[in-house]
Amino acid sequence: MTSLRAEWTKLRSLPGTIWLLLGAAAVTIAASAMVDSALSCGSSAGCHPDVTKLSLTGTFPGQAVVAIVAVLAVSGEYSTGMIRTTLSAMPRRTTALAAKAAVLTSATLAAGTIAVAGSVLAGRLILPGHGYGPANGYLDLSLASPTVLRAAAGTVLYLALIALLSLGVATAVRDAAVAIGAVLGLLYLFPILGQVGSASVQRHLEQIGPMTAGLQIQASTGLRNLPISPWAGLGVLAAWAAAALLAGALLLRLRDA
Repeated sequence: MTSLRAEWTKLRSLPGTIWLLLGAAAVTIAASAMVDSALSCGSSAGCHPDVTKLSLTGTFPGQAVVAIVAVLAVSGEYSTGMIRTTLSAMPRRTTALAAKAAVLTSATLAAGTIAVAGSVLAGRLILPGHGYGPANGYLDLSLASPTVLRAAAGTVLYLALIALLSLGVATAVRDAAVAIGAVLGLLYLFPILGQVGSASVQRHLEQIGPMTAGLQIQASTGLRNLPISPWAGLGVLAAWAAAALLAGALLLRLRDA
């Protein structure tokens, strides 16, 4: 409990951390609302097939801000030398990392809930006026719908897993710029490579890429045609996050602060 309190104090005392988390929520909602407002559809459900995924478009830029917050949670301590104080106070390094992960996950879940709820609300208010409503055969964007609720809750978990993935990478490499570049490269590289390959290669990359697989949790239509099922896709991202945290924990134990 002491380690959790210490990590929470450090997280909220880092310059701009809380504002960045709120910024991640604001960016996610604003981007989703902008996309919702920019699109329009006629009288039949043949434009964008998935309004749930459409309403959560802001996850793409929002996850980048979440990754930056997670990286700064580690690199900030290394840049100031506070990491030595932390490890002196908590000699069990894996315990210190676990406490940091728990605090970061809680903060990201809170910000992610705001971001996702705001995005779904924006979609519910904007999209029907642009032809994407139940009157034209589209799904009603309501959290009372099990499908929408699964996509919304899954997106919150997705953002939390992105934070844990970033935390693991940052712990392993320690440098903020390198860690941010590595995380964003890992997220966006797979869809880029998929564009230059065959259909089978693209499908395989979508199944193993942390972002492409993880974001399948947002799908609400055509589930049988997805490269990977929604929860299995989120599981792929969880495996990436676990691997990054394991690598970070091992390096944290083996090398000097």
